[in-house]
Amino acid sequence: MVRGRATKALSRKNIWEALPRPVKTVAGAALGRFPVAYLLGSSFRRHRALARQADRWSADEARDYQLERCRRICRLAYEQTPYYRRSFDEVGFDPRGMNSLSDLRLLLTIDKHVVRDHLGEMCTVAPTSPGVDFVSTGGTGGEPLNFYIGAGRSAVEYAHLVTSWGRAGYRLGTPMAVIRGRIVPENRSGLRHEYDPLLRHHYYSNFHMTDANMERYLRHIAGLGPCYLHVYPSSVAALARYIRRSGSAPPANIGGIIAESENVYAEQRSMVEETFGCRYLSCYGHSEKLVGGAECEHSTDYHIWPTYGFFELLDSNGDPVTTPGERGEIVGTGFINTVMPFIRYRTGDFATYMGDRCPACGREQVIIADIRGHNTQEFLIAQDGSAISWTALNMHDDTFANVRQFQFHQEAPGQATLRVVPAERFGDRDSTRIQQGMRRKLADRVEVSIELAEVIPLSPMGKMIYVDQELPAAEPSRE
Repeated sequence: MVRGRATKALSRKNIWEALPRPVKTVAGAALGRFPVAYLLGSSFRRHRALARQADRWSADEARDYQLERCRRICRLAYEQTPYYRRSFDEVGFDPRGMNSLSDLRLLLTIDKHVVRDHLGEMCTVAPTSPGVDFVSTGGTGGEPLNFYIGAGRSAVEYAHLVTSWGRAGYRLGTPMAVIRGRIVPENRSGLRHEYDPLLRHHYYSNFHMTDANMERYLRHIAGLGPCYLHVYPSSVAALARYIRRSGSAPPANIGGIIAESENVYAEQRSMVEETFGCRYLSCYGHSEKLVGGAECEHSTDYHIWPTYGFFELLDSNGDPVTTPGERGEIVGTGFINTVMPFIRYRTGDFATYMGDRCPACGREQVIIADIRGHNTQEFLIAQDGSAISWTALNMHDDTFANVRQFQFHQEAPGQATLRVVPAERFGDRDSTRIQQGMRRKLADRVEVSIELAEVIPLSPMGKMIYVDQELPAAEPSRE
């Protein structure tokens, strides 16, 4: 197994994010005179144009594009990685002779266990090469997934996201109030807020969703002018519940709500839309950059982007789901990550197949609904009684590089145990790094101790529970 690097590549995004806040403020004043699309670079502009074109492609055009991209990524994987060369040869698959997308079914699917066991054999370039980032995500079932990816992927992903957000009326450069997993310290006035002048994003801390802080967040957002919310479903639900509980009025300047990274529940969506009086748009994606999708303007069904990756929906026997109304597991072959290709990767997310053409908008794209995955809005309860989503506690660096599984256990507000199933190279340095990361994200709101375990039991349904929560108040109300 290859140990991940803590350093990040010198990409446009990584350099900008590493700049101190005063430098960003000064630079932003000068850069603010330029269009945001220009500042984001040619790769962003090129892929946004492609996404806009693909939104009106015929099924044949989408199929031709995906065949070419699948052939390209499979050929790269075969020629440059020992793992894929061996696995392709074992089933007699030659990507150079790939004539149909159905040819991919010759290949076995892979999952997080395959990636974990063959990480060093799945890279097309050396992990230490320039332009390569190491990423660690919670993955499905609480087992950290470590992999490598090109530093330029953000421009491609953001191009698809911005195009998706347009379905709720968003336009690039419109201010965005972001309440997601970012660590936001207090400013001079005590408000947990910071501003990115390049993207025109206002960040607020979802680690501190107390009534007093939420009141300040809402008051500050109300002064931004026309804007959109970019949130976790759990963080915007907390805001909506506060508004309803306190009897206050929501900001009238919010044009729409963009929700990502967690399951979306119908009752919760209805409550949020009723409270804020605007559209709630959900997008689908994951850190591996395999499959991207966004809800239609006219419904809550998701349209899958043909330019992001190749989408499959498989039943329990591994066969394609082709009947509307049936459910299957989402399997993806990504087009974005050429550093470490993911080919027929089982995401652990499940959805219902709806069809291949939307009667409301006319898009000839795969349509799915009711996505359910591993991000199930599980919470820790802080000392002050507020809820902190486990999604916000996930680390996207090498903090959990030597951890097989983890789970929070909580019996009292403000105190929690992080159960860790160590990997072979786990040591005191890993334990210290995890504690420092938790302390940095949680400050003094939840004290976390680490407990090593041989195994973490699954639920009766065979799923991993990220927060073994024994406090009844941890389940958020669904009004």
